[in-house]
Amino acid sequence: MIARSTVDAVFDAARVEEVIGDFVQLKKSGSNFKGLSPFTDERSPSFMVSPVKQIWKDFSSGKGGNAVTFIMEHEHFTFPEAIKYLAKKYGIEIEETQQTDEQKQLQDEKESMFLVSKFAADYFSSQLHTDEGKAIGYSYFKERGFTNETIKFFELGYSPEQWSAFTDAAIKAGYKLEFLEKTGLSIVKEEKQFDRFKGRVMFPIRSMSGRVLGFGGRILDSSKKAAKYLNSPQSEIYDKSKVLYGIYEAKQAMAKEDLCYLVEGYTDVIQLYQAGIQNVVSSSGTALTTEQIRLISRLTKNITVLYDGDAAGQRAAIRGIDLILEAGMNVRVCTFPEGEDPDSFAKSHTESEIRNFLSENAVDFIRFKSSLLKDEAAGDPIKKAGMIREIVQSIAKIPDEISREIYVQESAAILEIGEEVLFSALAQIRNAEYTQARKKERKEQSAQVMQKVPDAPAAAVNRREVLERNIIRILLLYGDRQEEFTDEYIQESVDGELVVEPVKNTIPVYEKVYLDLQNDEIEFSNTYFKNLYPKLIDILLMQGSIDVNMVMSQLNDEEAQLVADLIMDEDRYQLSKWDEKQIFVKQKDETVARYLTDTILNFRRLMIADKVKALYEELDPAHGDNTDALSSVIDYNKLNQHLGKRLNRVV
Repeated sequence: MIARSTVDAVFDAARVEEVIGDFVQLKKSGSNFKGLSPFTDERSPSFMVSPVKQIWKDFSSGKGGNAVTFIMEHEHFTFPEAIKYLAKKYGIEIEETQQTDEQKQLQDEKESMFLVSKFAADYFSSQLHTDEGKAIGYSYFKERGFTNETIKFFELGYSPEQWSAFTDAAIKAGYKLEFLEKTGLSIVKEEKQFDRFKGRVMFPIRSMSGRVLGFGGRILDSSKKAAKYLNSPQSEIYDKSKVLYGIYEAKQAMAKEDLCYLVEGYTDVIQLYQAGIQNVVSSSGTALTTEQIRLISRLTKNITVLYDGDAAGQRAAIRGIDLILEAGMNVRVCTFPEGEDPDSFAKSHTESEIRNFLSENAVDFIRFKSSLLKDEAAGDPIKKAGMIREIVQSIAKIPDEISREIYVQESAAILEIGEEVLFSALAQIRNAEYTQARKKERKEQSAQVMQKVPDAPAAAVNRREVLERNIIRILLLYGDRQEEFTDEYIQESVDGELVVEPVKNTIPVYEKVYLDLQNDEIEFSNTYFKNLYPKLIDILLMQGSIDVNMVMSQLNDEEAQLVADLIMDEDRYQLSKWDEKQIFVKQKDETVARYLTDTILNFRRLMIADKVKALYEELDPAHGDNTDALSSVIDYNKLNQHLGKRLNRVV
């Protein structure tokens, strides 16, 4: 267990904008930062970070919290893992208390798989120092031109040729065969188990935070009938369609240079990185996916695709372009001279030569695709017509209307065809796509309707929870503020009218909340609000103010996310309506005192309504004297009318 002193030190040191900035490209937006959600596929940024409040809120997914909860959400870390990650980032020494056997057993399956993967990376790396590893694995890396520093930095390794060398070593070290099999590191058949990657050089594949997710292994013996490259199979921690090789090493350079170079293979990444081009990642030999593009878009909107100079490499470049365009990214393509690839070119050129080459030869996608297809269609009108349609289909993928128009104009000049023809073709394609999308949407909506229970009543808004949420939000945002409140002492006159004596007091907001709720004997019904309320009141009573970051460090995940919701929704917050007249939203020109007073008044009216309902249920016209109950109903109705007037509502 991590000591509380370490946890407190991490919360003190961690800056939410710095932590999130390692994963998401943030841009200044007033006093906050804004970026694209790392949890959903969006084109308009709705991910907000508040340096002042030290919290974040993702309006597209509903997630929110502080620096620690972001790491937990983004990397699927446990709380201790997130604390350790941030402690390492900020150079904080971790103090731990002894972990019990029971606590060790409670480590979840994912964590066990991460631990196995980390052990595997260390094991494969260590094998480069054995006689077999030096002769085969280490010599291969040196032949590729990798320095010792590069080999160590990327944690390159070697899996011995023996059938179960790694599996035996892992089991001996205390790792369970169950998790060796689930990560795909070991293959189990009946009573036998053997290594998946035996006799291969190893490339660990890391997450954006540096955790080992899986491996790529390259066989060195060409005489064997086996795949040249072999990746870890799909697992709870590894999905090849959602990871990019080199993203951990490249993320800072990508964000700093606002550009990502995308290549095909592991060695392409390593060779370019060693040459000084650090903002480079690889799709690991698989077809580019939307998830991989979204991973890049968290750090930059600009991609330059680097491919071999042969025809196959150029065709491969085209296949991924449409997906990148559809994501609203800016894409350029750079091909290397015939017979060269990123690996060989980086190996034989200096950093400045590589940068100059990339700068001078990278062209926007429309020029690349047009020139490539134009050569293929030369002299053939039918092929040229097909080529034009293919180019327009790519342009149709671009979400921005201005960008589409510019590319149409460029294409018309390159293809020597009228702009009106291309615009007409573009309109036809987009109309067809729109019609198809609408049909799909209607079909999905019909399916959802069919699944619903017939005549199911709509869920009623929980009026009490709305008001409870309002009070918690007031405490978080304005709890320590001094405000002037007008309290009323109400008495009934001889003629039955209510006599009101107003009294003004200037007190902290939290005192007003505490006293009113205590006087009215109001208790929270929502479990989260019920737990949060006494914690916030205790902090305000003892300290007179709230440090939201420290408050969130003491809450569970659900409570911390709720707090982030309430704070970051400050400008967008809208209360659900009930009875249309009984709850209103705080306006910009409204004082906090009025906001709180009306919330309390609404709470009182809700309680009165409940009491009147209960009294009516007690009335029995056939038996007994109902005078007292009816008298109470009348009194409550008078009080309700008065509260309604204070709220400026028609009752």
